[in-house]
Amino acid sequence: MAYRRTPAVQARLDAQREAVLQAAVGLLAERGYGGCSMAAVADRAGIATGSLYQHFANKAELSVELFRRVVTREITAVNEAVARRETPQQRIAAVVETFAARALRAPRLAYALLVEPADAVVDAERLVFRRAFRDVIATEITAAVAAGQLPGQDPELTAAGIVGAVGEALAGPLAEAHTPVSGDTPPEVVPALVSFTLRALGGRDDSDA
Repeated sequence: MAYRRTPAVQARLDAQREAVLQAAVGLLAERGYGGCSMAAVADRAGIATGSLYQHFANKAELSVELFRRVVTREITAVNEAVARRETPQQRIAAVVETFAARALRAPRLAYALLVEPADAVVDAERLVFRRAFRDVIATEITAAVAAGQLPGQDPELTAAGIVGAVGEALAGPLAEAHTPVSGDTPPEVVPALVSFTLRALGGRDDSDA
């Protein structure tokens, strides 16, 4: 007869897995992917390294789950910001503003999510991450074009270009901000990215007045 875990045993394992993921998020924010070895995560979670392998087969598997955990949090924050805005252009600006501002407030974590060299499986998750933001923006572009608020265009192509440009523009500031010798990120980075986005859409930025 196959062994069946009791509810108490399963609850203990679920709690341990959650503790592992919380420990990994903390390490990622402090040290990046390079600091998230299986041994380091186990030590931060207060368990033996062997116990960690009950939940994740290797670092790549742990990294994917970790990435999804953090990315889901970021996407939720963006969607909440979008829901508070009225027009499609305002909602698109909210995507860029929220994403960029949160990234610059936690540069080590954002650098790990966007730029830091990692396993191939993590790079695949990054593509999913970018597509999720692309789809949010594309939906709003479609609505704005239909309402005559923006010129006709391919919503997915424009949205993908915006996501790529914002990620590239943030790479330098994030790399500088998480190093010990860096200074503060210039405060104009976020509004400049929002302004760029609105102009890329073919609409009018308030600063153009």
